[in-house]
Amino acid sequence: MRKSWSRRVAVRAAGIRQAVRDTREAQRYGKANRRRLRTEWAAAREAGDVPETPGPPPNGCSLLPWLLMGLGSLSNLLRGKTPAPWIGALGLLAITSLYVYVVFRAFHRRTREATSTRVALLLLGLATTGLGLGYGGNWLLFFPLLGLAVGATVRGRRLGATGIPLAVLAGAVSAVHNGWSGFNVAYATLLSTMVTAAILSLSEAVRELRAAREELARRAVEEERLRFSRDLHDLLGHTLSVIVVKSEAARRLADRDLQAALEQISDIESVGRQALTEIREAVTGYREGCLSTELDRARSALTAAGIEPVVRRSGPPLAPQTEALLGWVVREAVTNAVRHSGADRCEITVAGGSERVRLTVADNGRGVPDTGGRATPGAGDGGPAPGTAGRPAAARGVGGTGLKGLTERLAAAGGSLRTGPAPRGGFMVTAELPTDGEVAASPGSGAAAGAARPAAVPAAAAS
Repeated sequence: MRKSWSRRVAVRAAGIRQAVRDTREAQRYGKANRRRLRTEWAAAREAGDVPETPGPPPNGCSLLPWLLMGLGSLSNLLRGKTPAPWIGALGLLAITSLYVYVVFRAFHRRTREATSTRVALLLLGLATTGLGLGYGGNWLLFFPLLGLAVGATVRGRRLGATGIPLAVLAGAVSAVHNGWSGFNVAYATLLSTMVTAAILSLSEAVRELRAAREELARRAVEEERLRFSRDLHDLLGHTLSVIVVKSEAARRLADRDLQAALEQISDIESVGRQALTEIREAVTGYREGCLSTELDRARSALTAAGIEPVVRRSGPPLAPQTEALLGWVVREAVTNAVRHSGADRCEITVAGGSERVRLTVADNGRGVPDTGGRATPGAGDGGPAPGTAGRPAAARGVGGTGLKGLTERLAAAGGSLRTGPAPRGGFMVTAELPTDGEVAASPGSGAAAGAARPAAVPAAAAS
């Protein structure tokens, strides 16, 4: 019997010890899991993957506990210490109902400034004043409650003009019953009015700032995506066009001039390697452009396509931002000429002045018919967009993706892009920009940012 009892005790003790060990183990792993979760959450928030959630916006429920200040008046009614109790009961019901109505409408600007809210607040003030004059005592505590409603509803410049007279009124009504002790009620009324308005205004300002910050971050991401899509389009569009042209040239020359065909194939290899380098630079966001390099590569691409290049350049040196943007224009215009023009001659003219520089790329190909305005071929899709004569400079010449992106970039940099039929037939692209490039560096626009930074202009992969 003793052995059986001791065995049961030993088994029970072993079970308790095992349970304690399991509990400690679970606590240890629980703490480790919580630490790991907090670390991962903090890392994700720093990386921007987890948005800050300030919680639901405040509402009238946060001001309802202050209704407890009316418990003294309710107690007097229930114990029969209030004369004309039915008047007091109706007044208490009216004050409670009006207070709840006002504070729940005070947290939205549209309902807060509505006429019905102001009327309800005025009725609340009349009921509080009347009951305070009639009964005094605990009924005077409704003045601080009225101050809470006024502070939640009346904010800004009119707060002082409303809160101070309300405090004076509370003090005067309290002085009728309590003499100089009415100063305490006046002070409590003024304090509740001002503090409530300050806290709610600050909370609303913080939420607006958070919303503005999130909107700015979202727009920055969208602008960066737009910039990268433009860069990638211009990089690959021009590079692939040059590869196709040089491949065709190599195929034509393979039968009769093997050495020339091998040179074209070598150029294709060089273009591909340069394209890989530029794409890597575009991903990292640091890429510099040079107009002279673009002109040389445009000359090479046109020659490989069987188009005679004529390049003229004059004027003073240009700012890096201006050269970068003009390099984009040369790249896109030459790509269009190679793909769509069917021309045998292309003239590229850069004429710089003291304040403005003009770039013109004109070919003698089949051009695009003018249907009531300027027509522009798309960059990469070949689709014309006629009827742009009546548009402003920022929108003129918008055709496909490439020319549309160039138009936005130049407009953001204080320039313009015009496209249409050339005077002697064919198609012409004309770009104008400030010589100093100061406007191109101005912030505030996604296109401007992309144009001003060195990352916005790649070198042409055409040689």
